[in-house]
Amino acid sequence: MYNWNWQIQNEEFLNRSIERCRKQKIVLPTFKQLKQPETIPAEIQGKLENVDLNALDPLNLFRINWRNDIKTGRIGEINYLEIPQSITGVKARIIGLVGKHFPTGAHKVGATYGCLAPYLVTGRFNPEYHKAVWPSTGNYCRGGVFNSALLSVHAVAILPEEMSKERFDWLKNLGAEIYATYGCESNVKEIYDKCHELEAKSDEYFIFNQFDQFGNCAWHYEVTGYTIESLFNQIKKDGQRLSGYVSATGSAGTIGAGDYLRKKYPLVKVLASEALQCPTLYMNGFGAHRIEGIGDKHIPWIHNAKNTDAVVAIEDNDPMRILRLFNEPAGQDWMARQGISNEVIEKLPLMGISSISNMISAIKLAKYYEYNENDIIFTIFTDSVEMYRSRLQELNDSLGNYSNRQAEIDWRVAIENQKTDYIKELSYYEKKAIHNLKYFTWVEQQGKDVKELNAQWYDDDYWDERFSTVELWDKLIEEFNMAVSK
Repeated sequence: MYNWNWQIQNEEFLNRSIERCRKQKIVLPTFKQLKQPETIPAEIQGKLENVDLNALDPLNLFRINWRNDIKTGRIGEINYLEIPQSITGVKARIIGLVGKHFPTGAHKVGATYGCLAPYLVTGRFNPEYHKAVWPSTGNYCRGGVFNSALLSVHAVAILPEEMSKERFDWLKNLGAEIYATYGCESNVKEIYDKCHELEAKSDEYFIFNQFDQFGNCAWHYEVTGYTIESLFNQIKKDGQRLSGYVSATGSAGTIGAGDYLRKKYPLVKVLASEALQCPTLYMNGFGAHRIEGIGDKHIPWIHNAKNTDAVVAIEDNDPMRILRLFNEPAGQDWMARQGISNEVIEKLPLMGISSISNMISAIKLAKYYEYNENDIIFTIFTDSVEMYRSRLQELNDSLGNYSNRQAEIDWRVAIENQKTDYIKELSYYEKKAIHNLKYFTWVEQQGKDVKELNAQWYDDDYWDERFSTVELWDKLIEEFNMAVSK
């Protein structure tokens, strides 16, 4: 349906990819192995002990999962962080999967693998000719450049010029071809325009657009969704239920895990989070904001709006306040004086700006639905403070040194006093209104088929078909690896 054909497309391209992987001794992990990393061959797990998490070693492809044990280097338990009630102020349990322990320090590397691998094993991408273009508002291009480097593929990163210095420095160190487009998080159209400019320049540029690549949301459906289900069964107490899943909209990849959770827990509330300064889903709004990593002003092609129960808009100053509280010595000291354990305080830097925004969104969800101690809300802590040290310095330069007094103010303003404002529970037609916004970006601007747009809403099999393609991709990956080993 709608060119959804994943058979071998170009035998020459495929053979070149096979030969490259053979020479460099590259084995591609299946989606199942990333979903259930205990199924990764013992030989490979053993070798991981001697490979640094961020080394440009193809073995790190097998670390694109939620269960990397940073102490041993092997596959371990699920990496997660539960934020205690002493911080959140709500009875519901709020738990986030931790992205810090992926290669590159962010979970987006999973989405890029979900996009790249199917193209390699079907001969759609020629590593001897094509340049892999990763349009992004931050971490997606990091993951794409990293995976490209593992395969010795020329990588191109496109991201807004106002993204953090750490992101640009990292991309330069890996030798990426970099294009800094106008604006900040919410200037996504400028990223698309640069993609079109490169495509017009040469057919060497192969665009892996996270906003329309179903490998992005399929990876999260299969891997992140399953991981949350496993973690819930691991940590739940008698009578507790999986009540909520919170994800920033961004490219709509991560929120795809909500489709998986809906299959398992039909009553789960899937909450889409965005910045109040750019409330596209909340009220068709626009603007600029500081919650890095959640590009907006449009609805991604791969966002299943019909599966979104509610939308919340977060004041972008609140995550910045909590970034300081969680990371400045005075903020950590204040939290310790409130009786928060050192064990918890030491782990809070695992949360970057968008992670903190997800936490705040979960707090608002808990208050809106009046959740209690029997409710568990899952979210994603996409990356850590390591991506934002320069932002902390900028805040100190502009606001002055941090103090215990400011820590208390920030906690009361940004956490304790969160209300149920700027949260909207979506009716059928409000969901459809969000879906319809895709027309203006994807049909008018990007040339998508309006029939497929309608199928996304009316065809009950549309989304299941795309997520179930992972089984075919895994079969093709296995055949690819067999050819490489000959």
